[in-house]
Amino acid sequence: MNETIYTAAALIPALIIAIVFHEVAHGWVANALGDPTAKERKRLSLNPFRHVDPVGTVILPGMLALVKAPIFGWAKPVPVIKQRLRNPRFGMMAVAAAGPGSNLVMAALAAVVLGLIAPVADNPEPGLALGFMVYSLFLFIQINIFLALFNMLPIPPFDGSHIVEGLLPPSMAAAYEKVRPLGFPLVLLVLVVLPWLIPAFKPVAWLFEAPVRWMIDQYLLLAKAVAGA
Repeated sequence: MNETIYTAAALIPALIIAIVFHEVAHGWVANALGDPTAKERKRLSLNPFRHVDPVGTVILPGMLALVKAPIFGWAKPVPVIKQRLRNPRFGMMAVAAAGPGSNLVMAALAAVVLGLIAPVADNPEPGLALGFMVYSLFLFIQINIFLALFNMLPIPPFDGSHIVEGLLPPSMAAAYEKVRPLGFPLVLLVLVVLPWLIPAFKPVAWLFEAPVRWMIDQYLLLAKAVAGA
C-alpha cells in the first residue's frame, strides 16, 4: 500500500502537468496562427481543472501505471477551428505538433533539473524528499516521452493524424478526414480491448518500447552532462 501511494503521489501530478501543458500548447499555437477559439473559451489557462478529464487524465492512466501497463490518457481537447487559422493546412499541422513538442521540451527541462540535483542525490542518504524528487523527475521524463511519441501515431484522433492529413494531397486528405470518426473506437479496440482479451497481444510495447527506451537514455545523458558541468 505504501508503495502504491508513493507511486500515485509522483504519477498523478506528473500526468496532469504533462497532459495539461500538451493541450494548452495546442491552444497557444492556434491562437498565434489566427484561431482564438481556445482563448475565447478560456482554455489557454494552466488551471488543470479547465482541462482534466477525470477518466482520461487520472483514472485510466493511473490504473495502467499501477498494473505496469503502458500509460496513455487524454484531457478535454482544446477547441481549434481549422477555418479560422490563417493557413488552415499548415496551421493544423503546427497546432498538432505543438502538443508532442511541448512534452519533449518538458522532458528536457526535467532532465536538466535532474542533472542539477544529481550530485546531492548521489549522497548515500539523500533523504526521503530528495529521493522522491528524483523518482518524480524520472517518471515525468518517461511520461512526457511516451506521450510525445504516442500522440504522433498517424491515426485519428492523435496529433500525428493531423500532420499526415496536412502532408497528403487535398483529395487524399479529404478521404482521410472522413475516417476520423472511426479512429477513437479503433484505438480503444486495438490498444485496450484486444490486449485485455489476448494478453500476448501488446501493440503498444511492440511499437514504443524500443524508441521510448532510446529517448530516455538520451535525456539521461543530458542529465549526466548537466551534472558534470
